[in-house]
Amino acid sequence: MSDKDTKKKPVIKEQQGTYDIPERYEIIGGVRYDFLSSPKVAHQSILGNFYRSIHTTCHLNGKIYLAPLDVHFDEDNIVQPDVIYIANENLGIIRDGYIFGAPDLLVEILSRSTSRRDKTLKKSLYEANGVKEYWLADPHYRMVEQFALVNGTYRLINTLTEEQTLTSPSFSCISIDLSTIFPPEEATD
Repeated sequence: MSDKDTKKKPVIKEQQGTYDIPERYEIIGGVRYDFLSSPKVAHQSILGNFYRSIHTTCHLNGKIYLAPLDVHFDEDNIVQPDVIYIANENLGIIRDGYIFGAPDLLVEILSRSTSRRDKTLKKSLYEANGVKEYWLADPHYRMVEQFALVNGTYRLINTLTEEQTLTSPSFSCISIDLSTIFPPEEATD
C-alpha cells in the first residue's frame, strides 16, 4: 500500500475553518459585552442544582430555563441570565423560541469575568424592567443575595449562606436548601 492509498486525517488546525462556533454576548444599554470564556465546572454545577431545585417544586407553576437563552427587553438590552423562571400567567412573553419581556425570576451565578456587570448593569436593567426577583449566587463565598422588587425598586431581602434555606415572597413554590446548591469546596476553583 502506498502513501497515496492511505488517507491522511486532517489535524485540528486544518479543521478549524469547518466549525461554526457562535459567539456569545449580551447587549446592555446598547453596548455589547462578549463572554470571554466558557463557564467553569463549579458554575455549571450550581446552575444545574438551581434548575433541579426550582423545577422540582415549581414546574407546575411555570417554566424554568437555563443559559444560553436570550431574554429580549428591547433592541438595546438582550441578556442571557443563568437561570430563568417564568410563571404560568406570564408565558406569553415566550415567542419564536425566545423570551421578549420580563421573566419573573432571574438568577446570575457570579464569576470573575461577569461579577461587576451582574451586580450593577444587569441588576439595574432587571429592576427597570420589572423582574420580580433577582438572585446573585456567589460560588466563592457560597452565598446568595436575594433581591425583590418593592414599589419598583429592588430591596435586598436576604443574604443567605449555604447552611440556610431560600424561600421567596413572590413564589410560594420555592424552598431551596442551599447546601444542595453549592458543590464541594474543592470543585469551586
